[in-house]
Amino acid sequence: MAVLMDGKALAAKIKAEIKAQAGALRAKGTVPGLAVVIVGSDPASLRYVKHKKRDCAECDIESYEYALPEETGMTELLELIDRLNRDPKVHGILVQMPLPKGYDEQRVLYSISPSKDVDAFHPENVGLISIGTPRFLPCTPAGVMAMLDAYGIDPKGRECVVVGRSNIVGKPQSMLLLQRHGTVTVCHSRTNNLAEVTRRADILVCAVGKMGLITGDMVKPGAVVVDVAMNVKPDGKLTGDVVFSEVEPKASCITPVPGGVGPMTRVMLLRNTITAAGGAL
Repeated sequence: MAVLMDGKALAAKIKAEIKAQAGALRAKGTVPGLAVVIVGSDPASLRYVKHKKRDCAECDIESYEYALPEETGMTELLELIDRLNRDPKVHGILVQMPLPKGYDEQRVLYSISPSKDVDAFHPENVGLISIGTPRFLPCTPAGVMAMLDAYGIDPKGRECVVVGRSNIVGKPQSMLLLQRHGTVTVCHSRTNNLAEVTRRADILVCAVGKMGLITGDMVKPGAVVVDVAMNVKPDGKLTGDVVFSEVEPKASCITPVPGGVGPMTRVMLLRNTITAAGGAL
């Protein structure tokens, strides 16, 4: 039976460290602040923003929420980001994605000051990550690495397979594993014989968003399986890309969905906010 990698418990431990750092910054006169901008009323985005607000409160980080109607224009949104870039009370800026149709998401992300880009999506921050000198680490891949560390799983010299090549997870995840001396293969929708590749993995990270993608016959016995995806089943419950009932008996360690990578993504955002405010984590 695989060890369940408990992201919820680990996130709670890291939150305590973040709260201590926030207190140290406040004692020096700096109140760490995170601005979250949401456009429209997407239920999933609203729920995620609510969680982020609660996380900030738990860690003594000031949360500034800007909820804009869907009909807000690009000009108005960019003007808000410009004000936040210049606001000394705001150390981190996050624009909740996806934006409604008609918005230029790339232009919006690029308008955020790199020094306040706590999602690490700005090309300057992506470049720093790629050369191994990051200002901030992208939240979900950083959360995965923190989980591997917490469970004593060293990528060095191991076959690491990342299924998914998004700018948010797949690509940066491959870079972080490579920087830790893993031998990394990135798979995607055009990969031939996906199962042959995934069966080589000592560490398998799945980040596609396709329910049931990874079945038991696609996993090497003893592999570490990290399921980043979060899909909604017809009954409303959440599940990842991995068929848990088939993969868990073969894996040495596995993340549950929910309760695995999700809480770690949110806590890494707080860690980046503390870093932006001048804290040491």
